Amino acid sequence: MILSPSLFAANAGRLDEEIAQVEQAGAEYLHIDVMDGMFVPNLSFGYNILSGIRKNSRLFFDVHLMIEKPERFLDPFIREGADGVTVHYEATDTLDEIAKTCREENVKFGVALCPKTPVSVLEPWAGVLDILLIMSIEPGFGGQPFMPEAVPRIREASALRNKKNAHFLISVDGGVNPKTAPLCREAGADILVAGSSVFRARDRKVALELLRG
Repeated sequence: MILSPSLFAANAGRLDEEIAQVEQAGAEYLHIDVMDGMFVPNLSFGYNILSGIRKNSRLFFDVHLMIEKPERFLDPFIREGADGVTVHYEATDTLDEIAKTCREENVKFGVALCPKTPVSVLEPWAGVLDILLIMSIEPGFGGQPFMPEAVPRIREASALRNKKNAHFLISVDGGVNPKTAPLCREAGADILVAGSSVFRARDRKVALELLRG
């Protein structure tokens, strides 16, 4: 199980310290939400933030582009240190081109699905996907409760992987905490994205261990 704390829930006044703490506590990935105020009604990090934190962390930077036409900003996020780029199926019609760029730049290619988007839409890309991200909340705001309907969607993603003999990892983002993490793990998730339940915990190591199960 890969644990990916969501930077959006960290203390913005001391990002380096926050990142170092979760890295030392056992996190493998860092989930970096990028919001443009258009695809989702909120704003967050730009690629300049990556350039600032990249030199101080060895974590896998999974950049989640919750933005319209993410292909416009793919290159700068890769240039500034993204190890993986996850775009929304609903936000672009250039998945093939994005996948090609990721392969050429040796960056992992991920696609996220909003709660109402069928998992089956990604069947044509199952063979080139590295990460399939199931949103278990409506994207755009942290702290929302986990949507139970995400569990069968995780199972559906796992079934798609088996059907296509694919190798993508299944990630879950939204409302992941010690109560909902076991549901995700049992359904077939490989990556758990967690914000508040990690960064607002007094002991980040214990918080991560509870998620890992």
